[in-house]
Amino acid sequence: MSSPAKPYLTGHYTPVADEITATGLTVEGAIPPELTGRLIRNSHNPKPGVTPTHWFKGSGMVHGIRLRDGRAEWYRNRWVHTPALDGAPYMTEKGPDLTASTAGTHVIEHAGRLLALSEAALPFELTADLETVGAYDFEGRLTSAMTAHPKEDPVTGELHFFASSPFPPYLVHHVASADGKVLESQEVPGASAALKHDFAITEHYVVFLEGSVTFDPAEHSGIPYRWNDEQICRIGVMPRTTAGSGGRAHAIRWFEIGQGYGMHVANAYEDPYGRIVVEGPSVGRDGWQRSWNWWVGAEDRGAEPNCGSRSTRWTVDLAAGSVRQDVTDDLTVEFPTVNDAFLGIEHRYQYALAFPDDRGIDAHTLVKYDRTTGARQLLPFGAGRLPSEAVFVPADGASPSQEDAGYLLTVVSDVRANASQLLVLDASDLTLPPVATVHLPRRVPAMIHGSWIPDAA
Repeated sequence: MSSPAKPYLTGHYTPVADEITATGLTVEGAIPPELTGRLIRNSHNPKPGVTPTHWFKGSGMVHGIRLRDGRAEWYRNRWVHTPALDGAPYMTEKGPDLTASTAGTHVIEHAGRLLALSEAALPFELTADLETVGAYDFEGRLTSAMTAHPKEDPVTGELHFFASSPFPPYLVHHVASADGKVLESQEVPGASAALKHDFAITEHYVVFLEGSVTFDPAEHSGIPYRWNDEQICRIGVMPRTTAGSGGRAHAIRWFEIGQGYGMHVANAYEDPYGRIVVEGPSVGRDGWQRSWNWWVGAEDRGAEPNCGSRSTRWTVDLAAGSVRQDVTDDLTVEFPTVNDAFLGIEHRYQYALAFPDDRGIDAHTLVKYDRTTGARQLLPFGAGRLPSEAVFVPADGASPSQEDAGYLLTVVSDVRANASQLLVLDASDLTLPPVATVHLPRRVPAMIHGSWIPDAA
């Protein structure tokens, strides 16, 4: 009797079996002229016949859509050709092979390099047409893994990123200049073997999250982490380095916030009272376990890869040495995004993907939060349709006060029609019809993270 198919190999997540290129895509509506560049998204897409033990162990595949002068010039998809794609093991007799990467979590551009990321390995550089160049180590300065969620300061252009390990040093923080040179690397004291997936920057601080998920060699899914009730969730607040001050990791302060896990950060900023506000979805033990069981295909799993994570706000009072935690919405959400011009400063608008659950949402839905009024807008996609993480692109000429003047780009997987579309949505009002719809030549599997890369980059 054959075993049931893994959930991450079925439905919206069914891998595609080949690499294709299609040109002259059909467009409904009008693509705004400022959308000249490439939307590139990444996710796990194992080769035909390969069944990884964990969703995150599948080989990375990037999907790109090229827009220019109101046209959708091409779609192409390519595996990231790392040694792991051809079966090379990550763990060797000499330790981890940082080039044996899945490279399937995120894709960014920095200093003219297109990098596919997976947090357990080195980044992999790609060409503009998504062909693989090879592992990239910042000219030898990066000798460890790199987070899949680096942060580019919108003011300085510097790239902040970290390396997390289950063994000492548990956490190393790096800063690269706007032209891609590593300026600083410092071990962060007080960190533990807890899983660190995302982090945040503010004007004066770097903010790390440690949750109640930590290294456990007894976990045999291929990702050796597990929920641990004894692991207290913490927020680490580290002053950013200033010119001539040297590294300031020694000044980090860790604040305990009970049990929980925050996988992604929407944003963080310093409020007028000097407190640090951090926002993002957070999940408890039961939600984490049901999500994990989906990721490994175990029993008692949720129907969706995300179960029970709620929008959460942590307010860190440095003077009082305390943290306040508030759940700000009851929807099950993940993949939070903002207008990147507001990274590290207070933002008004925030976007997320809501998953169907038992609280009245029966379809995958994009959500827009207005943090000033407390209102939210919902854009449900209906049965069989799953949007990707919403990527914000500003409109030409938008002033700083027009934070939501721009577009949300999302790729919708339609399992009933066996097709996909790129939707260009008006970010100022999700109730409006799409500005443009680009019909893609195939059903694109549900993806994790990606970036809009304008030609100016």
